[in-house]
Amino acid sequence: MTQENRWLALLQRTGALQTGHFLLSSGLHSPQYVQCARALEDPANAAALGAALARRLAAADVDRVASPPLGALLIGYEVARSLKRPFLFPERPDGGAFSLRRGFTLRPGDRVAVIEDVVTTGRTTSELIALLRAGGADVVALGAIVDRSETGAIDGLAIVSLVTLSIPTYERATCPLCAAGALLVKPGSRTESEGIR
Repeated sequence: MTQENRWLALLQRTGALQTGHFLLSSGLHSPQYVQCARALEDPANAAALGAALARRLAAADVDRVASPPLGALLIGYEVARSLKRPFLFPERPDGGAFSLRRGFTLRPGDRVAVIEDVVTTGRTTSELIALLRAGGADVVALGAIVDRSETGAIDGLAIVSLVTLSIPTYERATCPLCAAGALLVKPGSRTESEGIR
């Protein structure tokens, strides 16, 4: 069994890889959803995934690790722990743009690895990269448990992932699941899961 198949099996076994009709945070529809929190809820899984991703990123020789909230915080922390590097994360005061709070600071030239749980469109990842770069950091690595993006890169950084999935996404108007009348579910951490008709 390859390493990628090992991690894919873990996602399937823990229910992190789900099948249905999902409304993604991007507004697109998808027949599969990856909820890494299901795998990360077991500390042993979180530690193993973090250590594996840290090994893949070790050559980047980073000073710090950063992750966007909320879903990527656990894996980001575990990668930082394995690399023995400080971990930081942004917040959205009053739902606005990302900012560093809680005393988190960057030094000019800090080499930072951005860690995600799942990359799809990369919108949130891009926002974090922009914040770090504006603070003077050099974002040198991008890691994720799952890369389901179409490009394999965000803002010029190749995505180093444990699992790469090719899962189709659809605009509502062209979604075959909508056409078949399948119940649309909005999963994730941004709002409560709910069925949508």
